[in-house]
Amino acid sequence: MNLEDLRTLGRKTFSDSFASGNTKENMQQYLDAEFSSEKLLREISDLDSEFYLARLENKLIGYLKVNFAGAQTELKENKGMEIERIYVLKEFQGKAVGQLLFLKALEMAKQKDVDYLWLGVWEKNTGAIRFYKKNGFVPFNTHIFKVGADEQTDIMMKKNLK
Repeated sequence: MNLEDLRTLGRKTFSDSFASGNTKENMQQYLDAEFSSEKLLREISDLDSEFYLARLENKLIGYLKVNFAGAQTELKENKGMEIERIYVLKEFQGKAVGQLLFLKALEMAKQKDVDYLWLGVWEKNTGAIRFYKKNGFVPFNTHIFKVGADEQTDIMMKKNLK
């Protein structure tokens, strides 16, 4: 996996998805912190995190990041697996790329024999909420997700597998 390609894709997909709902300063602060080469290298090196890339004709068009055990951003239970990121380039959204990445996460969850999948999704991201509900997730809590200095509410959703 090319770290710089992942960094570029992560910054672009996050910015495309959320820039319109955030200030330029908060977005820049978030992108610089969360998509730094150092942070991504730590994430890639973590044995409890896995990345999967979506390509079309050798072009990187999306990616998935899942976390197990202590790498999870919350819960940190061995019986659960977190989908931390499913991001797809804007021009490929609505073309089943996100669904394929989700199916990869589901496959990983079954291989790891976890009881449930969980994730956090911004309360204003109605398209993603609809996508996850369609795939069997239900809300179970909320948490705060910071974009720069802005504290935003994420809906935590869970899909039971057993």
